[in-house]
Amino acid sequence: MESIVLIKGKVKYQITLDPGVWIFDDRKVEIEAYFHAEKVEVDELEEYTIAASKHWEKEIREGSTMPPTLKTEKRFEKQRLLEGTFVIPFEPFLDNSVPDDNASIIIVETADHEHTFTLEEARSFAIGFSIDGKPIKENGPCYLYFGDGSNINNPIKDIRSFTLI
Repeated sequence: MESIVLIKGKVKYQITLDPGVWIFDDRKVEIEAYFHAEKVEVDELEEYTIAASKHWEKEIREGSTMPPTLKTEKRFEKQRLLEGTFVIPFEPFLDNSVPDDNASIIIVETADHEHTFTLEEARSFAIGFSIDGKPIKENGPCYLYFGDGSNINNPIKDIRSFTLI
């Protein structure tokens, strides 16, 4: 079993995905939260601007304070990472590969089969990389979930590459 997955084909940049390091990625989401939470479109720049403004306003009014150390919060986060089942959205990786303008199909190659989807369908994919806090070894290195969660109990497994045509 390979531990990396490629995005290749009609792309400007071939991307090598290593699901083993996604546990450190801030974009990871617990699988239940990803498929059962309300999807809200977030403008990251606007959120950052609002948060920074609130922070500066607080410092102007109250002065600078050092944040407290919360050992229990750190312990809870560690416990969540050791026991959680996580997915990561596929769209940022697809965007970073810069698909050609005429690419419209993506082929998901597994160990023994090829699955064909439109590029728009692929934008909603979620990639599972951790089950019960452990990297996916059996039928891994990652699983593919459809954006609507319709295959949450039967994901596409043994993924080897994503090829744009």
